[in-house]
Amino acid sequence: MLGNFSYKNATKLYFGEDSLKYLNKELPKYGNVVQLIYGGGSIKKNGIYDEVMKILKDNGKTVVEDSGVMPNPTVEKLYEGVKIARENNVDFLLAVGGGSCCDYAKAVSVSVNCDDDPWEKYYIRFEEPDCEIIPVGCVLTMAGTGSEMNAGSVITNHKAKLKIGHVFGEEVMPKFSVLNPKYTMSLPKRQMIAGVYDIFNHICEQYFSGTDDNVSDYLAEALMKSVIRNSLVAAENPEDYEARSNIMWAATWALNTLISRGKTTDWMVHMLGQAVGAYTDATHGMTLAAVSLPYYRYIMPYGIEKFARFAREVWGISAEGKTDEQLASEGLVAMENWMKKLGLTLNITELGATPDMIDGIVEATIILDGGYKVLNKSEVKEILTKSL
Repeated sequence: MLGNFSYKNATKLYFGEDSLKYLNKELPKYGNVVQLIYGGGSIKKNGIYDEVMKILKDNGKTVVEDSGVMPNPTVEKLYEGVKIARENNVDFLLAVGGGSCCDYAKAVSVSVNCDDDPWEKYYIRFEEPDCEIIPVGCVLTMAGTGSEMNAGSVITNHKAKLKIGHVFGEEVMPKFSVLNPKYTMSLPKRQMIAGVYDIFNHICEQYFSGTDDNVSDYLAEALMKSVIRNSLVAAENPEDYEARSNIMWAATWALNTLISRGKTTDWMVHMLGQAVGAYTDATHGMTLAAVSLPYYRYIMPYGIEKFARFAREVWGISAEGKTDEQLASEGLVAMENWMKKLGLTLNITELGATPDMIDGIVEATIILDGGYKVLNKSEVKEILTKSL
């Protein structure tokens, strides 16, 4: 039975090959000074930077650049972005890049006018902003995080060896996001497949919870099947527009809060993966891939019916003559085979983790209670050890 919930998503999306032109429609709604946020400079090589700058200039905006956003945005970078915004009296934050740029922009948006230390307030105490929030817009160049249509923001503190996400309220969601699938085609294959697994796992984190007959699970199954099919097409032919557009659209719907309605949701794969990332600074999607199978095999007995359904409905495995345990196990084998075919990293050793890090990673892992099994520290250690 569906529980009580509310649902609202305030982000407006512009999708397709001509979507960037809608910046002309959105920019006049906001102030004059725009902080242009981007990463290591790939948008200058592929021409997106020039396109965006022309539109900003045509709209009479004063542009303040904030470049160098890393794949796992750090607290030091956050402080830098806040300083830029304050010194230039920024009115609007425009993130051009992948989910890390979008996450970072949201963190800056709630921190510019914050009197407290934003790391302590938002990522340690998990408080909500009680200050003016700078509005954010996104031009997405990588599909994966869903950050373009949610209020989540993940920040890494290397000194504390913590990587923590905060899901803010709806007022922090981007005001608009521009999604052009062609912008994702210049990504290296490793980044693309890491993004694909991030999408897939976002769906799994919501799907593997609850035991009721929930509409959200039917939506999740369809999204997973689309991601599986289109990821294989895109891996073979990165220029396939249909596959790229389906992946990009699935990424948005995987984490725009829709399919979590009526669900407790799990998110332990993310907690494990983020803890690994805090120690290794490895690519987010790869850390998720590396811990997923050990985690799911560990919790499978506690949610056996859903794992059996996963095998039937997502992977098309026949249930005839099989127990739920056999069926569930075959489903995870099918998932593993797909992951191998894509070229995902399936152990944390390849990501730079070593046995002597395990105890620290265990301590950095936040334990949640929405899935089929609430882990204790020794179980977290067992799973991480099997992930080596």
